[in-house]
Amino acid sequence: MLRLDTTPRSDGFRMPGEFEPHAGCWILWPERPDNWRLGGKPAQAVFVEVAAAIARFEPVTVGVSAAQYDNAVNLLPDSVRVVELSNNDSWVRDCGPTFVKDARGEVRGVDWEFNAWGGLFDGLYFPWDRDDEVARKICEIERKKRYRAEGFVLEGGSIHTDGEGTLYTTEECLLSEGRNPELTREEIEEKLAEYLGIEKVIWLKQGIYNDETNGHVDNICCVVKPGCVLLAWTDDESDPQYAISKENYDILTRATDARGRALQVIKLPVPKPVLITAEESKGVDAVDGTLPRNAGDRLAASYVNFYIANGGIVAPSFNDPADAVAHEILQQAFPDRAIVQIPAREILLGGGNIHCITQQQPV
Repeated sequence: MLRLDTTPRSDGFRMPGEFEPHAGCWILWPERPDNWRLGGKPAQAVFVEVAAAIARFEPVTVGVSAAQYDNAVNLLPDSVRVVELSNNDSWVRDCGPTFVKDARGEVRGVDWEFNAWGGLFDGLYFPWDRDDEVARKICEIERKKRYRAEGFVLEGGSIHTDGEGTLYTTEECLLSEGRNPELTREEIEEKLAEYLGIEKVIWLKQGIYNDETNGHVDNICCVVKPGCVLLAWTDDESDPQYAISKENYDILTRATDARGRALQVIKLPVPKPVLITAEESKGVDAVDGTLPRNAGDRLAASYVNFYIANGGIVAPSFNDPADAVAHEILQQAFPDRAIVQIPAREILLGGGNIHCITQQQPV
């Protein structure tokens, strides 16, 4: 399909909020044994649960390598579309297209440059060439025109928008040495405005403690609706997460969005620290150039990392007393949506969670 030489802003396109209506959801199938334990089998079972849950609310497409195609078709429910789609790993939020739309309702894709969360500076695996082609291929499958943001590295999990001109991100990620070190903060803001149609960036400082993505915003803060956000929180001042969340809380409560609104900030507790077990660590292949999974490492567990579907919220649970608290807070924040929680430890062991493995396609 047509690759455009213009930009979304010049063509009148904007990135909708995730809470706006979807045409469907994209997921990529996990299989690489140096990231997913036991050849990805435990993770595949959870991906099936996530896909089935989202399929209750909207169409789901799962992209799968040729080697895993028959296995995925066998495991996934018939309601889920499966397409062959080469990839390096299964984080479609970050390597897939960011969809934008205009006032007439046309949808197009933004194809960012992807370098596995930091490239040769501090990226998480090599190579990433197939992942960098995922956005183009999804746009071609969906017959959507595409903007290629050549030379600008960005992952979808590093941004959230309210659909009304405000974008949320973290300095830890977008100003990191492995992304766009040649660009100033102001130049990065201009790129975001040009490709997403936004007018204001609210910069948080850091993401969830020990987040290997350099602090993606989608693991610590997300937009409920314009003027209202959820923030991962702990009251435990001895937890390294406390200072991070407190600093972000102060930023958010002092900020106004692109429409001049003060922000309502809802605190969403984090679970108790989730640590990799020795058994889980042994199940992951050790490969040079890939981030190791060592026993005792703390994982970046957060309830904020959920997916907003048409009429539903598909959120992680961690076998923690805070699961029920998170369910209640999410139900209050989204009173018109059904809250579905999926035990998500196996996704977390791979380095992310439900929001990271999904990408919405707007109506």
